[in-house]
Amino acid sequence: MAILELPNQRFVLEGQHVAHVVTIGQHGKVLHTYFGARLPYPSDYEALPNPVLAHSSFESPDGVAVYDFIPFGEMVYTEPTLKSEREDGQRISQFVFERAEQSGNGLILWLFDSLQELRVGIKYDLYETYDMIGRSLVIENTGTQSVRLTTAQSFAMGILQRPDLNLHHFAGTWTGEFQKQVTPLTSGRKTIDSRRGVTSHQANPWFALEHGATESAGEVIYGHFAYSGNWSMHFEQDAFGFVQLSGGMNEFDFSWRLEAGQHLTTPEFYIGYAPDGFAGMSARAHDFQRDVIMPESDRNKVRPVLYNSWEATYFDVTEHGQRTLVDQAAAIGCELFVVDDGWFGERNSDQAGLGDWVVNPEKFPNGLTPLIDYVKQQNMSFGLWVEPEMVNPDSNLYRTHPDWIYHSPGARRTTSRNQFVLNIGLPEVEQFVFRMMDELLATHAIDYIKWDMNRAFSEPALPGATPAEQQELWKRHVDALYRIFDRLRVCHPEVDFEACAGGGGRIDLGILKRTEQVWTSDNTDPLDRLTIQHDFSFAYNAKMMSCWVTDGPNWLNGRNLPLATRFVSSMQGTLGIGGNLSEWTTEELAEAAEWIATYKTIRETVQFGRQYRLKADRVAASLMQYTSNDQTVILAVAPMRKHGIGHYHFRLAGLEETTLYQVEDRQLSGAYLMQQGLTWNYTNDYEARCLRIQPVHRSIPTSESKEPIV
Repeated sequence: MAILELPNQRFVLEGQHVAHVVTIGQHGKVLHTYFGARLPYPSDYEALPNPVLAHSSFESPDGVAVYDFIPFGEMVYTEPTLKSEREDGQRISQFVFERAEQSGNGLILWLFDSLQELRVGIKYDLYETYDMIGRSLVIENTGTQSVRLTTAQSFAMGILQRPDLNLHHFAGTWTGEFQKQVTPLTSGRKTIDSRRGVTSHQANPWFALEHGATESAGEVIYGHFAYSGNWSMHFEQDAFGFVQLSGGMNEFDFSWRLEAGQHLTTPEFYIGYAPDGFAGMSARAHDFQRDVIMPESDRNKVRPVLYNSWEATYFDVTEHGQRTLVDQAAAIGCELFVVDDGWFGERNSDQAGLGDWVVNPEKFPNGLTPLIDYVKQQNMSFGLWVEPEMVNPDSNLYRTHPDWIYHSPGARRTTSRNQFVLNIGLPEVEQFVFRMMDELLATHAIDYIKWDMNRAFSEPALPGATPAEQQELWKRHVDALYRIFDRLRVCHPEVDFEACAGGGGRIDLGILKRTEQVWTSDNTDPLDRLTIQHDFSFAYNAKMMSCWVTDGPNWLNGRNLPLATRFVSSMQGTLGIGGNLSEWTTEELAEAAEWIATYKTIRETVQFGRQYRLKADRVAASLMQYTSNDQTVILAVAPMRKHGIGHYHFRLAGLEETTLYQVEDRQLSGAYLMQQGLTWNYTNDYEARCLRIQPVHRSIPTSESKEPIV
């Protein structure tokens, strides 16, 4: 595992199982040469064929190829990695390779464009344990004139000699996020993106490419873009079968000005490889997120069982009412109590109060501190909901600063959910949000913040600014958001954060660098959540995924399912309770306490273990397996009964063949469980089960023991 520089300006990055090879070609271009299984010897990489295909005078005289960097203006017509224009009107680039710079597990290939006097570093960061490579650009204006960037992609790479690829990506809506799509990659270009100012419910900056891969076998190439604003990913297959990939900040309505001497580093795009199917892909991605991306202070901690009061009280929040819920949440074993919307300003509905972040004196006559103290007396941590990027028209903040939202003179100001988006890219607004949050956390013993963001952008304009300056607002908003989070985490390192955007509208590796948890979807129906969580697991780990047990019938679709089903669905991530405990029966509260106690025995395995998406034979049962060194957990929900069938059969994965496991009242080998499997009977629709399987003997059975060879 290393970064190698081979003869003829060829560079190799090796992980445990992956190798990425680029070659400096004719006229100093950075050609993609190879991405796939790691090869045994340097000579293998030297022998890789020239990736350039000579065709005709109708194509580039340098030949047809795929690239790790594509400038604008040459006879290459796939999506440019960088597109810019200098103050004097020069908008053509002719980048030439200058030098390679290696440091530890990092490699930068420096290119220079004499036409616009730009220097670009293609930055590769090797995370060898995870077979992951981070990609970004460092763009420097070395000239004396300003340069305006109109495209600045973080990532470009080709795929060679892999026909008939399938593209996996997410689509969705509010309450229907993370629906994995699988489409054949054919000639032409497919683009997946968000233009909403936020990551979005409709798509997510993750993809996977494969040909014939299964859960347990086959090559998978996949990627994550670590950014929480407008983004795009492009997949282009040409007539020769070459596939060009690219991705980064969305070039739609994008502009960024670099004055002389200034530079820009784009957000990181992570490209990964798995030789062992989708389970192997997910395992590497999950470990990478938990070990490298997510906040360091939380990496070795289990997430607490949360209670959130939103669905119990909605806006009718009072200290007395919350205290009652605190008693009930503590009694069933919750560890974190979160007061949601309605605690501040004139917030009695979603029509007023956003922006006025002062404790409502009628609801909390003595402030929040008495409630916080009461929560902690019950041995729970305290959390609070906020939505700092938003403002209601009916608020003191908006009446004082109507110019602080995105708007254009003379244009109608569109409200969504009765609110506007604050322009935190303005320094004074960024400072207001930071100071408000800093004071809130400094004044109160808050352990947890649920940070919401409930609408997309509209009227994206900055009055008085030039059109080019206005196109910077998308990035400036995300930059300001990240600065606020980063400053708060330094000033208040004891506080955990949850990212929420009307559910799963802001989930990406950029926000995950700054938050311990995400709210996956506002949809808490357990059956809908099973499908959302199943597909979510392809890209993201279970520890970060907040899952709530709520009331039945469910608020969204009226479906009423047993409490056991609601718990087993929500135990697939970080367990939360969101129902109105005051309306639960004594029997339901006792059952909930038992389920929470069970979850605490399995949560380390669920949150840190390797996750497998199991399939039942011939029926659509939901089966999720989590395996750690000391136990395997199966969380299962039976399907609706049809045609008199009341059983399902499944095989486990990822066990040690010769290890003996305790499976209820039997002891069975890993080989038996993976080859023969288990059959479970059920009598009711959507009946749920949680099974713990623990190893009892790891040595080789006597019948298979052999004398050592001497």
